[in-house]
Amino acid sequence: MGNSKSGALSKEILEELQLNTKYSQDELCTWYQTFLKECPTGRISKQQFENIYAKFFPDADPKAYAQHVFRSFDANSDGTLDFKEYIVALHMTSSGKTNQKLEWAFSLYDVDGNGHISKVEVLEIVTAIFKMISSEDQKLLSEDENTPEKRTEKIWIYFGKKENDKISEGEFIQGIMKNKEILRLIQYEPQKVKERIKEKKH
Repeated sequence: MGNSKSGALSKEILEELQLNTKYSQDELCTWYQTFLKECPTGRISKQQFENIYAKFFPDADPKAYAQHVFRSFDANSDGTLDFKEYIVALHMTSSGKTNQKLEWAFSLYDVDGNGHISKVEVLEIVTAIFKMISSEDQKLLSEDENTPEKRTEKIWIYFGKKENDKISEGEFIQGIMKNKEILRLIQYEPQKVKERIKEKKH
């Protein structure tokens, strides 16, 4: 029969998303209605995606990071995200399984999509992350990782790589599984900075 109502999620997509994410049918349907209000065409452009990010980070400049996140989730490289790609993005970045998150993180850092990560690519993403950390919070970062260059150097050393070496997806995931410090360094985690401020106050 299918679903004849426009503005309703198809049964197939609904079932697939329920299977691949932790979201319930009600949540997905509610989000879909909101999604359609924001994006009547049923697709989010890169510009709209950047605007959504900007609302989340009013005190920072998330544009560069948002562009990289968008690229990593535009599965068919058509320059837009449909609802399915959007929900998968939401799930992966917030509550996906560790392995899924790491596969996504690899695609985020693999800027040119060639299946390997270079030190230049790591610096590009880390620089984008730093633009999202307020200057106040940056002051709280430890001396050996308080600039994008220092943080990139630290990541590269943890992976045991020389300047012009590359990292494959397998190495990337294994390295992070073995060393949680790398995970901390490659993520954007303002919450951790806030927790440290609390600790300093006590």
